[in-house]
Amino acid sequence: MLALLFWLALVAAPELGRQAGAPPVPTSGAAAVDAVVNSAKFKAAAAALDRDFDRHVADTIRLTEIPSPPFKEAERAKVYADLFRQHGLSDVEIDAEGNVLGMRRGSLAMTGQGPLIVIAAHLDTVFPEGTNVKVKRDGTRLYAPGVGDDSRSLAVLLALVRALDAASLQTKADILFVGDVGEEGAGDLRGMKYLFNKGKYAGKITAFISADGTSPGNEIVTGAVGSKRYRVTFKGPGGHSFADFGIVSPAFAMAGAIKKFGALTVPKSPKTTFSVGVVGGGTSVNAIPFESWMDVDMRSESRDELNKVDAAFKALLTDAVNEENAARSTAKGKITVDVKLTGDRPSGQTPATSRIVEIASASVRRFGLTPSLTYGSNDSNLPMSLGIPAITLDAGGTSDRNHSLEEWIDVDKTSALRGMQMMLATLVTLAGM
Repeated sequence: MLALLFWLALVAAPELGRQAGAPPVPTSGAAAVDAVVNSAKFKAAAAALDRDFDRHVADTIRLTEIPSPPFKEAERAKVYADLFRQHGLSDVEIDAEGNVLGMRRGSLAMTGQGPLIVIAAHLDTVFPEGTNVKVKRDGTRLYAPGVGDDSRSLAVLLALVRALDAASLQTKADILFVGDVGEEGAGDLRGMKYLFNKGKYAGKITAFISADGTSPGNEIVTGAVGSKRYRVTFKGPGGHSFADFGIVSPAFAMAGAIKKFGALTVPKSPKTTFSVGVVGGGTSVNAIPFESWMDVDMRSESRDELNKVDAAFKALLTDAVNEENAARSTAKGKITVDVKLTGDRPSGQTPATSRIVEIASASVRRFGLTPSLTYGSNDSNLPMSLGIPAITLDAGGTSDRNHSLEEWIDVDKTSALRGMQMMLATLVTLAGM
């Protein structure tokens, strides 16, 4: 709590402690960003990003070509940790969950009691082991699975460190640079859950920026789309399709549940969705299955609405089981259902009026774009759910076909560099100069 109060005071007043006992004087986000961007040191850092751009592209290619499939991010993590050390970050480590951490100390470190800002990009991709991740280049376009989500952002973090060092720009707050694991799919934000709940910096982080994705850079994710995912398995006695005809069937119970699920009504706003993504089970076409299963996904911009659809889903499973047990013979056994939680991403919101959003929005405007506040499902979900000021920013540039083998990004310097400079302006203003 003391660290959070200190950080709030830091970002509220450019002249922290200018009079003993005097309360800090709030400064608008636009004024704070203008002061940073107009400073000689920021201009030097921005020039370093420009001068160093080819190295940034080379880093993007190098990191993309290190496979980082779900739950197997270790090879990329090792290389990234080595790069953190080469870039002069302190306290570099790979934590127990596999996150790569590196600290850039601020002038008000106060033996670890001052504000701590985290900027993170995720190490993992959605692509399975064995996927060809060799980058193909065509002009300013780079083609490869994972090149934009999120390899380029990993390279952006390295470029930011180099730019800050080139300008001898020391922030007031400590900045923890993180390459995290488990952002995609079944990873279920395991890297963030460890960082915020169990890691050495748990309880000390006062603000969070996730660098994720590639677009012009005007989108600011301030709302977390929460989700719950289940593997639901219906079990029964099973038997021969002819000889045991008439006994209960897990397949029919599951079909009844799917029909009921599809009939649920959910609000359009806040947007709430549900889906049966994968189904399976059975052993043969001429056998009544002893089990049938389905993978289910539910999402909402609202924590309350997510809880409502979750409760309705669990209730209809019970109804579907009871109906199947009543419809056919249970002489050889009844239908049961096992519900296993496989994913739980919390909802959350960083208010549009919060300091971090005000600064990010002002940075976007300062570089000639119009900020767009959006919802997303990414690393920011976790800190948002804990009430920690958090946003997700794009790294600039353009991209398409994310999560496909045809994924590409455009590293045209003008657009990409502007996104990087906006991110730098947001980070430095937030951390204080």
